[in-house]
Amino acid sequence: MADTVNVATITTDAAHRMIAAAEAKATEMGVPMCIAVADPGGNLKAFSRMDGAALLSTQIAQDKAYTAVGFGMPTHGWHDFIKDDAPLADGAPTGIDRLVIFGGGYPITVNGTVVGAIGVSGGHYTQDQKVAEAGLAALD
Repeated sequence: MADTVNVATITTDAAHRMIAAAEAKATEMGVPMCIAVADPGGNLKAFSRMDGAALLSTQIAQDKAYTAVGFGMPTHGWHDFIKDDAPLADGAPTGIDRLVIFGGGYPITVNGTVVGAIGVSGGHYTQDQKVAEAGLAALD
């Protein structure tokens, strides 16, 4: 049909593999995490809140995935993107719903196309990044 497009998306199986790999890394680090995998529309595809993970990390993980898929860039890239631009630095964090500007969210890209995103929260953002990267590595 000429008025529709096919959208590539991460499979449920792949999303669950990412969750398992991320959980394994978080367990290795000794930090319980919340791990969210979103589809290209930012909708939750798979989620895990590990035992002991902070309640507020549930929403933050989902928002990191949402930010990463929505802009096709890792959440940690936002800080450098806006830090020297006063209007953007003042307006983006408060004016864009669910925007997260610190590490732990990554787009999932296949052949140059964003097919989803992973977001992780529960530790320091550098720990969140390592756990998210372990999740991404499950797709290699």
